[in-house]
Amino acid sequence: MTPSKTSRKAASTRKSSTPRLTRLTPESANGASREMLSELVSRHGQVGAMVSTMAHSPAVLGGYLQLSRAMKRAKLDRGISERLSIAIQVHQGCELCLESHINAARALGIDEAEIERSRAGTSDDPAVAAIIALALQIYREPTSITDEQVSALREHCYSDREIADIVGIVTLNILTGAFNLLAGLTPQTNHAS
Repeated sequence: MTPSKTSRKAASTRKSSTPRLTRLTPESANGASREMLSELVSRHGQVGAMVSTMAHSPAVLGGYLQLSRAMKRAKLDRGISERLSIAIQVHQGCELCLESHINAARALGIDEAEIERSRAGTSDDPAVAAIIALALQIYREPTSITDEQVSALREHCYSDREIADIVGIVTLNILTGAFNLLAGLTPQTNHAS
């Protein structure tokens, strides 16, 4: 399933040539944000545009970091997780997130044809197609999920833990995509930083 013309048009009107929120550094941030940024810079050498911009809200940055760390412990295969993220970000319209997840999928060895199928909300593998479909439904209309859909995932050998992980992946994508769209962060503004 591809995004509607309305969602593509909405995504194209959201583009911003410059960020709407400024990036913070450990020196320019205050309080808890300063501590979190300092720790991240000391561990990784630098932080990306999204994280340094999220630092305007210690609650948002802290929540993102905690959820991101927690989802690294997810049972769901990372290749499947990246394909779910690609499908969600096509619909959400965050170009920065979409680029990031496509690059991660490529690094995992997922071929271009499968990446394109993920963009379209499907897969050649029926088990992956089923989990992508459910992730998109959780994103768009979670009240419409049926017992049969969950049973179908179990028939594809997904455990309850993996099925529960879908919600975490969708939630993390909503958080990062919505934040980047609000902040005006795009692949261009990210690389220009």
